Amino acid sequence: MPPRWPRKPDRNDPDYRKLDDRMNFAVHVAAFGATNSGLWFLYNFLHTGWQWLPWVTVSWFGLLLSHLIYISAIANYAEVNSPE
Repeated sequence: MPPRWPRKPDRNDPDYRKLDDRMNFAVHVAAFGATNSGLWFLYNFLHTGWQWLPWVTVSWFGLLLSHLIYISAIANYAEVNSPE
């Protein structure tokens, strides 16, 4: 069941931004898992000689890890003052 937001979604709302960033991260994790598991399945099933596959997996995982570090430690979810 998707999360429900109790008020009108607004990017200036720090709680909404935090939830949005975490859902975006979850989509990236799902894309990483689906793509890499498919590539590794083909690699093993077809007995290919793809030398680039480990590098793609490790690089993508590194980007995913940096995304996690950003949303959990670096991102500032303080109140944003919008010019009105």
